[in-house]
Amino acid sequence: MTTMTDTSNAARFREFKMPDVGEGLTEAEILKWYVQPGDTVTDGQVVCEVETAKAAVELPIPFDGVVHELRFPEGTTVDVGQVIIAVDVAPGSGDAAPAPVAVPAPVAAAEPEPEAPKGRQPVLVGYGVAESSTKRRARKGATTAVPAAAAAIQGEMNGHGAVVPESRPLAKPPVRKLAKDLGIDLATVVPTGEGGIITREDVHAAATPVPAQAPAPVAAQAVPVPEAPAPAVVTTVGARETRIPVKGVRKAIAQAMVGSAFTAPHVTEFVTVDVTRTMKLVAELKEDKEMAGVRVNPLLIIAKALLVAIKRNPGVNAAWDEANQEIVQKHYVNLGIAAATPRGLIVPNIKDAHEQTLPQLAASLGELVSTAREGKTSPAAMAGGTVTITNVGVFGVDTGTPILNPGESAILAVGAIKLQPWVHKGKVKPRQVTTLALSFDHRLVDGELGSKVLADVAAILEQPKRLITWA
Repeated sequence: MTTMTDTSNAARFREFKMPDVGEGLTEAEILKWYVQPGDTVTDGQVVCEVETAKAAVELPIPFDGVVHELRFPEGTTVDVGQVIIAVDVAPGSGDAAPAPVAVPAPVAAAEPEPEAPKGRQPVLVGYGVAESSTKRRARKGATTAVPAAAAAIQGEMNGHGAVVPESRPLAKPPVRKLAKDLGIDLATVVPTGEGGIITREDVHAAATPVPAQAPAPVAAQAVPVPEAPAPAVVTTVGARETRIPVKGVRKAIAQAMVGSAFTAPHVTEFVTVDVTRTMKLVAELKEDKEMAGVRVNPLLIIAKALLVAIKRNPGVNAAWDEANQEIVQKHYVNLGIAAATPRGLIVPNIKDAHEQTLPQLAASLGELVSTAREGKTSPAAMAGGTVTITNVGVFGVDTGTPILNPGESAILAVGAIKLQPWVHKGKVKPRQVTTLALSFDHRLVDGELGSKVLADVAAILEQPKRLITWA
């Protein structure tokens, strides 16, 4: 790493530090670099993608110049305020500058890997790379790039069926790019990751035929190569165990859920309800001209029903202030929608959802889904929620006992909508039925209030015309 000693060089080279990308976070992991030493960058150009405890975020450079040095490799967790890239803002000024050196690529944990035909070999998002500030060989690539869409997001918010077809292989963006570079069809790869996710190692295994002997080591690089970094953190013990470091979004989820479960006294109540009329309303709204261009599904009606129930029972829309020993009543509803993604659970919310009409709410839900599928949900979109809906029914589950999103007082779980025998007008008939579960913080929501909220949601789903009479 070069140290600037004279005044001209100090003025010539500018350093870009890891910013606080939202909500006072203290660190972020570098997922991928979009530039390499020698590349020209312009003010506002995205140079890398980082993952915080809340979301993946693209970082733009705030000045023009030529990339001189990348201080950290992909996969490294960097504290806010640390320099991550140095840029020559006065190239060609005549002062001799050290040749730019790229950050070294991480070494695989188990065995050497064959060199890819083109470009760098990206690492699995959120998985193990040596946490090292050593340097890697340069790679070819465009100076700007758009990160691949987050793959295989679970259809948590459509109310009836998954967002992504089951036939699409589960893999994270860097793994998809690696497969594309190696010419591998992900549909032919056998996944070994948790939940059936295809890992980087799975792609390499599919690309490499069974060898008669160990593969040859990678050829020496043109640039000086320092000592090899420590092995990747992800380790496999035989064929029986795989150890994956907990960090980024997954680490934040674990900490938040433990904190919520052992801080707020949870109570969960259940109700099974006939939603046949709601399903008919969904079908009718799909044909309504006023709803053209927006997605209509059962979740839309469920969300509206919860908003009406909160209007009728505002005490449920509150938070517990431990420091001041106060109940903070919220006069607005930021409606969270829990979404399971390959990076982990995220809960973006619709700001001021209580003020939105049905078409506006449908549009907001559609935008939320689209943004989550692309992996571009911002930290701000996940902050400030007041109540949450989680749709476990898309996985065929009847219901569950959801844990509160930290800082919120209630969360509604929606189970699978199934055709079941039901007593309707004195006769047993096949009806569309689902089970709802409402968890709430018993410090500020007592059993009566929680029961009223859940009963109101169920009553609206059973008779959707109450949306008009109660709203």
